[in-house]
Amino acid sequence: MEEQVLIAGGGLAGSEAAWQLARRGVRVTLCEMRPQRPTPAHKTEQLAELVCSNSLKSNAPGAASWLLKEEMRRAGSLLLRLADECAVPGGSALAVDRERFSAAVTQAIEQHPLITLRREEITDIPSDRLTLMATGPLSSDALAQSLQRLTGTESLAFYDSISPIVDAETLNMDRIFRASRYGKGGDDYLNCAMTKDEYFAFYDALMNAETVQAHEFEEVKYFEACLPIEELARRGVDTLRFGPMRPVGFIDPRTGHRPYALVQLRAENLRYASYNLVGFQNHLKFPEQKRILRMIPGLENAEFLRYGQIHRNTYINAPRLLSPDLSFRASPQVFIAGQLSGVEGYVECIATGLLAGTALAHRARQQAFAPPPRTTALGSLVHYITHASPQNYQPANIAFDLLPPMDNLPREIARDRRARREKQCERALQDLQPWLEAVAPASADRTLTRANVSF
Repeated sequence: MEEQVLIAGGGLAGSEAAWQLARRGVRVTLCEMRPQRPTPAHKTEQLAELVCSNSLKSNAPGAASWLLKEEMRRAGSLLLRLADECAVPGGSALAVDRERFSAAVTQAIEQHPLITLRREEITDIPSDRLTLMATGPLSSDALAQSLQRLTGTESLAFYDSISPIVDAETLNMDRIFRASRYGKGGDDYLNCAMTKDEYFAFYDALMNAETVQAHEFEEVKYFEACLPIEELARRGVDTLRFGPMRPVGFIDPRTGHRPYALVQLRAENLRYASYNLVGFQNHLKFPEQKRILRMIPGLENAEFLRYGQIHRNTYINAPRLLSPDLSFRASPQVFIAGQLSGVEGYVECIATGLLAGTALAHRARQQAFAPPPRTTALGSLVHYITHASPQNYQPANIAFDLLPPMDNLPREIARDRRARREKQCERALQDLQPWLEAVAPASADRTLTRANVSF
């Protein structure tokens, strides 16, 4: 078999990268420090554990997130295939049963004959072998120091939040109705409607709530797309009503009118035993969360299986440090993927794992590797990581503004945003195909990719 590759970190990116290497006939050692070394956010020892939302964003054709997922499905992503198989109702979003999903990923990785899973911590980055760093935002202190020595610069950091989860049996369904926004996706969400008085009482309580204070040495730097609700509330009294509590697209069946504000709950699993509060990541003290969130209609007696939390996310200044194949310019034998590379979001992390694993397989076989075309979502994501301005570099989700615009479109299409995006998706999937054929595993390797995963 080909040269063995070391992967540090069994999260979304590390697991996907290990699979992409193994399906191309390259032996992999995947090291995950849990359960020997726990983290503040993880609850289990399973690989690819989702620690925040259970949603992999929009699954609606034409959305930027859908395009990225569709490209990854066509590229043979293990995690996207298992996410589809572990899906729970989520309207137009791809939501998964997080326990079933991580168990399926763990089983697939453990069963592959070319992947060796070791439950141990990597404290230093090897210099004598091909290595992928995919330890995520909660890398251990020892490994973070090794990463700083390798990069020659301080790592950047921002703070990310986790939404609360409630026990379904403790919800007051007399105050809650089932529906999806504008009726899209059936009745997948539970909805808690608020009157104007209820909203202002909730807002006032939130503005005066006790938050967990950061240490003096910590510079709190939230990711803009995942702000805690109390931070959003400080931006204005109606900010929440135009954000996670927006009521548009809903009619309260009790009144026949649109609510003044609305809180959505999304199922955590197919048993509907628990729900998370969509967009309600926060950094309040636990007693305050219980008191204030119980002011939401339907949650008066809710029991919380998990409170909202906040944790530090670490990432490097990728445009300054990385080549287009996600290897370090100064140390080409070391690759990086996941949130460490400067992407934000589950799907984006999986995408960098897929790309790094594919690039590593080519490197192991001393073959040239070119990233996906710039016109694709995969190509645009890696292009942003490696070509954005190093000054004030910020993590990115996939978005159409990362993709190059289309020229010479007919006027009626150029003026129609949805039509323009449909054309971008068509172009992306068409341009992706030659790249997929160029990086596809050899026929002899494909026999090693079958995983008999049961749930």
